[in-house]
Amino acid sequence: MRPVHVGRLLFLFFACFTLAASGLAREPKAEIKKLSFKHTTLQNGLEIYSIEDHSSPTVAVQVWYHVGSKDDPNQRSGFAHLFEHMMFKGNEHLTPETFEKLTENVGGENNAFTAPDVTVYHEVVPSNYLEPILWAEAERMSSLALNDANFNSERDVVKEEYRQRILANPYGEFSLAIDQKSFAAHPYKRPSIGNIAELDAAQLPEVKAFHSTFYRPDNATLIVVGDFKASDLETWTKKYLGPITRPRVKIPRVTVDEPSRKEDRHEVLFSAKAPLPAFAVTYLAPSVRNEDEAALDLADEILSGGQSSRLYQSLVYEQQVAQHVSFSADLREDLGLLTFRVIVASGKSLPEAEKSLNDQIEKILKNGVSEAELDKAKNRFLTGKLMERETNNGKASALGEAAVIYGDPNHINTDLAKYQAVTASQIKDVLNKYIAGKKKVLIEYLPEAKKEAAKPEETEKL
Repeated sequence: MRPVHVGRLLFLFFACFTLAASGLAREPKAEIKKLSFKHTTLQNGLEIYSIEDHSSPTVAVQVWYHVGSKDDPNQRSGFAHLFEHMMFKGNEHLTPETFEKLTENVGGENNAFTAPDVTVYHEVVPSNYLEPILWAEAERMSSLALNDANFNSERDVVKEEYRQRILANPYGEFSLAIDQKSFAAHPYKRPSIGNIAELDAAQLPEVKAFHSTFYRPDNATLIVVGDFKASDLETWTKKYLGPITRPRVKIPRVTVDEPSRKEDRHEVLFSAKAPLPAFAVTYLAPSVRNEDEAALDLADEILSGGQSSRLYQSLVYEQQVAQHVSFSADLREDLGLLTFRVIVASGKSLPEAEKSLNDQIEKILKNGVSEAELDKAKNRFLTGKLMERETNNGKASALGEAAVIYGDPNHINTDLAKYQAVTASQIKDVLNKYIAGKKKVLIEYLPEAKKEAAKPEETEKL
């Protein structure tokens, strides 16, 4: 159901936070309209969540497969990402251009993304195209044209994507190295995009096995939001998705536990492409389902949410030791990572920038954050969440994330209140909980010219 009076809600957020920042008031908090959704499960295990909203003649369809890069086979990183591409190749009933014809040719859109925990396919179409979209999604779930020609062509596409996003980017390999060096055992250390050597080594039978293992109704969640009739949705899902067979074999799940860190680690990497030194400092963090998630997300916003954020103001504007600085609370299904990233400013040294960052970390651990900083962070964060839920696709994404990642579809109706309730003392407490006295990984990424000054045992060339 479409939230009503969103403009009024946004006004209330701005008003409440502005008054709070000036010390005049902290209440009342804006009431957030709950989204009413329906849930059904087909006999083959497919979960279906839907929200009827007739305010516009469009409908958003998303299929969330509970398979991500953490599920890639050993020595085959990038398989989930490869399948994001393969799923558009069709089958004997579904031509490779079908999704474009059913979406873009009628004024809609379609796309997909791969994450560590999930792979998601999403479309927005005029509401009279809902039935053919459900048919097409059923077709590619049940069977794909998994032949050498399609496999080789899409593998080449993924390899080219790797070249452009990673190899052509001066800090692309640095970004990949953060997870690779920070996680000791958990497959989160494998990059979602994969790597060229392991993609080249992949064989077609392995690809077919991956599809049959993970692309199945009992590992999928269908989200439908928009202008449709519940009776039509029930009829069409049973007609097209209901007949897909549920395999008898169990879905393999990641059971690897990331060990606690026993000591600080220091990794030094070199690249001929790096114009300026960069470094990252990481700490292990909890699952996205942990009660500390809201406070960590708001800490993320306070520390690096835009150019007026604390770290940017200090390291980039005031001290001018960094060209770029960020902090991310990247919480995933199994566990997460807190990451500080810095690109050192031209003319400044790596030790200078590292000291400045450490000083800021110590300052926030000791003194916490101000009420004004927290109010501003809530303002930005919650306004963005509300604006996202103004669209059918945004509501579908929020509902899919709640059902699959959080394991609780009603999370869509409880999460924003949790952010509203976070206090400044909680921000300080959670940062101390996961950073103070905890073991860190320091990853330095240096221009090749600086290699001679480094200790041989610390170096790694990219």
